[in-house]
Amino acid sequence: MKKVLFIFSVLMFTVSCNNLKDNEFVIEGTISGIADGKKVFIEVPTETGSTVKDTGIVKKGTFELKGTVEDIELGFIRVEEQEFNLPVILENGTIVTVINKDSLQNSSLKGTKNNDIFHKFNEDSKAIAKKGMKFQKENGPKMLMAQRNKDTVAINALRKEFQKFQEEMNGFSKKFIKNNPDAFLSVLLLENFMMRNYLSTDEINTLFNGLSDEVKATKNAKRLKETIAAKTAVVIGKAAPNFSAPSPEGKTITLKESLGKVTIIDFWASWCGPCRMENPNVVALYKEFNPQGLNIIGVSLDKDAAKWKEAIAKDGLTWTQVSNLKFWEDPIAKQYNVQSIPATFILDAKGNIVAKDLRGDELRAKVKELIGVK
Repeated sequence: MKKVLFIFSVLMFTVSCNNLKDNEFVIEGTISGIADGKKVFIEVPTETGSTVKDTGIVKKGTFELKGTVEDIELGFIRVEEQEFNLPVILENGTIVTVINKDSLQNSSLKGTKNNDIFHKFNEDSKAIAKKGMKFQKENGPKMLMAQRNKDTVAINALRKEFQKFQEEMNGFSKKFIKNNPDAFLSVLLLENFMMRNYLSTDEINTLFNGLSDEVKATKNAKRLKETIAAKTAVVIGKAAPNFSAPSPEGKTITLKESLGKVTIIDFWASWCGPCRMENPNVVALYKEFNPQGLNIIGVSLDKDAAKWKEAIAKDGLTWTQVSNLKFWEDPIAKQYNVQSIPATFILDAKGNIVAKDLRGDELRAKVKELIGVK
């Protein structure tokens, strides 16, 4: 799951009674303009896409979805042949939703603690959204004209003006987090801030520490805590965290034993096109500077051992290689907060991180500098 989407909704609430177990939810939905028989899905994001928890059928403008949750999590309601995903917080209880397929901001979600909070957040922030949409409508033609004319002054001025609405929304969200430490939505907002690099890691950590123990116990909060830890641990100037993983031959290799005068930690995968395109440059660099102290340890995000080994042989990667074969769930990638590949970390002789994600001439220059070659 890499985005968090938010809707701006209006109140439409009905009461329903169901005998539900502590880990069960029911979504009672109403939607107009959708033909009977169309499928409705409740999906949850995963690292590789999404998983369908239940499927319902539209009958006379209504549908029902059921499921179980081990933990509170964000889900999305999707309707067959429709281009929208309506976010909903999945938790124990009956969730009542009225969907406006032509205007999601006029849809509603109510019935459980966190969806009631979600609804109020959307209602209270609707004024900001309206101002932003009004500005876009009034200035859209000006932006198109400026882009056609390559008028960077006008483009930047319009973007700066629109940014005011985003900043207002950011401020509103930040205040919400401070005032609602027991709301699951606070975690979702912090994840969004982290993804957009809106707040520093220290600011996010401070807000995170203010959350209730109940919210901190959710999967989203635990994942955010891991990201915060990785971002604060893996920074230029600090020692690179040690790790271990199996080599293609099955031998456990650690970073500590792989250090050289200069060490490059190279995150890649056989299925990563940009990684494979960069490999010839890395091979040339290794051949030139390995005799003088350059070491490389490749960390692969592969999940197929055969394809991993085949890529190593085909690309001529003669340096140390390790992989847990867990794709994006690789613990080393998480430890180093790697969210895209190729990704590289350059270490000095003491194992301290001195640079990240250098390529080509920049990488070569840094290696020469650290080795002491002129």
